[in-house]
Amino acid sequence: MQALHTIDAKFDDANLIGSAGLVPVMRLAERAGLQQLLAERLSVSSPNAAVKAGCVVAGMVAGADSIDDLDVLRHGGMAKVVSGVRAPSTVGTFLRTFTFGHVRQLDAVSSQVLAGLAGVVPRLLAGSEAMAFVDIDDTIREVHGYKKQGVAYGYSGVKGLNAQLAVLSSPTCAPVIAASRLRKGNTVSGQGAANLAAAAIATARRAGACGQVMVRADSGYYRRDLITAARKAKAWFSVTVRMSSAVTRAIAAIPEEAWTTIKYPRAIWDQDEQRWISEAQVAETSFTAFTSARKDEQVPCRLVVRRVERLNKAAAAAGQGELFASWRHHGFVTNSRLTTVAADETHRDHAIVEQVIAELKSGALKQVTTHDYVYGLGFSADDTQVAYLPRSGTRAPFRSCLRVMDVATRSSRELVCDTQALRFTWSDIRWSPDNSEVYFQAQVDGDRNRVQLVAVDLTATKPAVRVLTDPRQQRTDA
Repeated sequence: MQALHTIDAKFDDANLIGSAGLVPVMRLAERAGLQQLLAERLSVSSPNAAVKAGCVVAGMVAGADSIDDLDVLRHGGMAKVVSGVRAPSTVGTFLRTFTFGHVRQLDAVSSQVLAGLAGVVPRLLAGSEAMAFVDIDDTIREVHGYKKQGVAYGYSGVKGLNAQLAVLSSPTCAPVIAASRLRKGNTVSGQGAANLAAAAIATARRAGACGQVMVRADSGYYRRDLITAARKAKAWFSVTVRMSSAVTRAIAAIPEEAWTTIKYPRAIWDQDEQRWISEAQVAETSFTAFTSARKDEQVPCRLVVRRVERLNKAAAAAGQGELFASWRHHGFVTNSRLTTVAADETHRDHAIVEQVIAELKSGALKQVTTHDYVYGLGFSADDTQVAYLPRSGTRAPFRSCLRVMDVATRSSRELVCDTQALRFTWSDIRWSPDNSEVYFQAQVDGDRNRVQLVAVDLTATKPAVRVLTDPRQQRTDA
């Protein structure tokens, strides 16, 4: 037997929908003002520009990463749940009319949509009213072909384009992208970071971050223009420094008694030493950054340093003193008013942007439940929660429990499970107007002919199933 090489798989069943999750996503985008903003702000000379731009957004959410992939919106029964879909060739022609000015218009739309989302999903940026973080980083995305505009070999040695991101988060909410730029593949990391930071901070304020904002970045962004932009926007900054001679002199001047030992709740992998570390020491000193600039452009700040004892002391750079032979130092400058230990802990959380980049590269739609099958689901009236009926077990009789998930944080809680007397199976879930109850169908004694309407009070201390219809009556499809 030999496998054929001419197989062409097609998803063409008119009654099946491959991306049903796209429906609530686009409904939420509409409530956030996406279509209206596109119609108002986008001036590209193409008819129905807002509709075509919406197709691009929907296609990307459904997993499309090329123009041809936008055909995913026309597969199967998608026409029954979405409207205004354009052919990929039409959308491709539309995108080729864009100039840099049109891209900046989309940046403005993106900023206002995020603010709109924060309005309709109140917990999207929970905690940002007290403290918000803008984390900046960039990555190289590999591309292929000789005629792609801007393609070059960047710092990673990969031929591609450079994407620069500013991610907004708080101590209690998941990160969201506040601003982004697509750049040439060989662009220096920190180039344009000042404008990106200013735009991201403005977006954060627009979205409700009325408290303190901190801009965090690694040593590739240790630049005067970035730190000046943060200070001008009345934000704190926390930026890793390069180990220049000025920095090493400042570290060497820190007295030994100034170092405080800290322990990590979870061990951290040290890439340089290829080992897990669970403790380190931190200290700080006053520092003036960018002393080569004019006096009024120099930045007085705090230099916070974390040091880890070396296992291989012979690996220290030649010419450095005994202090640097025994310890490896990681420093960053900041103007925050946090304590030394808190400032170090907060700066290390900058790694959250790397997780966002990893998720962007790995795909669009993500599985948010740990179950392999869900009987039914329903969104709350304000789209902040989703109730669903997941199936558990590897063979019949399966078990199902009602769960409610917070859309912003993706945390879920189990409310009540089915019993032999009342089975939860295939059913849409509806919410009461005040989000205090949910309603769905359940089978009495597992009998498909005795399906009844039930309710669960979400505010109860111990939620229980309440049968609303007469379980003695036979099933009706009315």
